[in-house]
Amino acid sequence: MEIKDLQGKKVLVVGSGISGVGAAQALCRIGAVPILFDANEQLDKDEILKKFADGTEVDIVLGQLPDQTAEAVCLVILSPGVPTDTEFVESFRKRGVAVWGEIELAYRLGKGRVIGITGTNGKTTTTSLVGEIMAACCSHVDVVGNIGNPYTLTALDAVDDTVTVAEISSFQLETVERFRPDVSAILNITPDHLNRHHTMENYAAAKEAIARNQTKDQICVLNYENGYTRDFGGRCPARVVWFSSARKLEDGLYLDGEEICLAEEGRSRRLMNIHDMNLVGLCNVENVMAAIAVTRAMGVPMETILSVVRQFKAVEHRIEFVATKRGVDYYNDSKGTNPDAAIQGIRAMSRPTVLIGGGYDKQSQYDEWIEAFDGKVKCLVLIGQTRDKIADCAKRHGIRDIILADSFEEAFAICVDRAQSGDAVLLSPACASWGMFPNYEARGRLFKELVNKLEETE
Repeated sequence: MEIKDLQGKKVLVVGSGISGVGAAQALCRIGAVPILFDANEQLDKDEILKKFADGTEVDIVLGQLPDQTAEAVCLVILSPGVPTDTEFVESFRKRGVAVWGEIELAYRLGKGRVIGITGTNGKTTTTSLVGEIMAACCSHVDVVGNIGNPYTLTALDAVDDTVTVAEISSFQLETVERFRPDVSAILNITPDHLNRHHTMENYAAAKEAIARNQTKDQICVLNYENGYTRDFGGRCPARVVWFSSARKLEDGLYLDGEEICLAEEGRSRRLMNIHDMNLVGLCNVENVMAAIAVTRAMGVPMETILSVVRQFKAVEHRIEFVATKRGVDYYNDSKGTNPDAAIQGIRAMSRPTVLIGGGYDKQSQYDEWIEAFDGKVKCLVLIGQTRDKIADCAKRHGIRDIILADSFEEAFAICVDRAQSGDAVLLSPACASWGMFPNYEARGRLFKELVNKLEETE
């Protein structure tokens, strides 16, 4: 199936979230006939239509997809939240109907150069930083993808000198076919989303798909200190540029004490001190090294790269300092939606910490996260579906000060009561937000609202 063949043809877009809306809108612009389908029959068609630009013509089907409609489509576009191994999706493949994701559609519609960034953790920070660096030297930069801006909403407006910086999740990478970024990056691969991918092998393969179509003329930036990415480096089709936070490399970016260094052609040079940037934590040092490697591969002068790095502030919800209230520092790490991300959050704390954890169960294990507390966590406050599972794990590791809360507001109030001047309160749940919140952003925003109200109520 080619883009030129879609004019006047019916295309099924599955999912009515921002990716689905973006895909349907783009299809409409190129003359295709999009049918937006969502299995949730409780949704309101009028509310969905309000998400579209004026003049967009799209048919909306909720609940059950009629067989006649299914048989009439020539292409299926899946939103990231739709599993690819369902009987519904397989029924189209068996009939020879192509199944793409929104990323694949946007890539085929767009022009210019593309940067693709994935990884279990650090994607949003790295993508945002790369976007700012590229914007410092390019006139047309689009930052899209899993970061919250559908790729399809910008693809048709891209021109030859456009640089698209795309944060891409494993869900989005499951449905790529020809997608080939000029520069890709896999920041790390650690257990996550196993309820969707079932095995780590499947999950890692989805991440590796970001570089599947690259050639030796293109670059893939990889983390030398992650077992999965280091293994992939030996079979990656692109030229690999490494970064390491634990050892000196003969070729690549590495951390030497407090200095970020670059080694190439047998020579090493210091680039910057980590205290010259606003980001905190070893995870962010790795994000910065990856961003430097990516943008340098895109031809950005090092002076420009380092200038932007020094000014860059943490992205919202990722080890984000909120405020100091009565001597207690409050940090919002709501984007810590899996144990490995939450490990980075607690490692970034330098004082006794009251920690809020728990949420939706993605079949994660919490032992390594608990071990990373390293005596910093003075009280663990747990919420959500996983609170008992995490509490049991914490007890096995000798954690005794554990409190279970029935609501987020109750958990926050407990933290305020237990924290003393000189402590930190950290929201870093190690779990997704579903079941209590629509997304981690809503969870983080509520945390910040509660923090900022403290002086008003006491």
